[in-house]
Amino acid sequence: MEQGLPTSSLVILHLVNPKEKFWGVLLATTDVGVTMRGISLDSFEDWVGQLARDDEPTLGLATMFVPLFRVERIFLDEPVGAIPSCSDHFSDRVGLPPSEFLGLDA
Repeated sequence: MEQGLPTSSLVILHLVNPKEKFWGVLLATTDVGVTMRGISLDSFEDWVGQLARDDEPTLGLATMFVPLFRVERIFLDEPVGAIPSCSDHFSDRVGLPPSEFLGLDA
């Protein structure tokens, strides 16, 4: 598989069979699949809210491997026009960039 996005990029991963979307850190791409540390977009807002309120965590990121036949698209998490990225939303609510929270700046 050609390396399009660098590892440690914050991405949105679209999957099929079943349809799912995940936000997180791209760890690796290979000829057989994608490894990322992330959370379902269905749970993203609840997770960010827990972090913003400093609640006891009941949600968190999971490291997962997804076979390539399930991957429909991988988008770099970036704003589109006036719509902020998930990373921007995280920073606004939690008060620090996700890259710092996830230890990617080290």
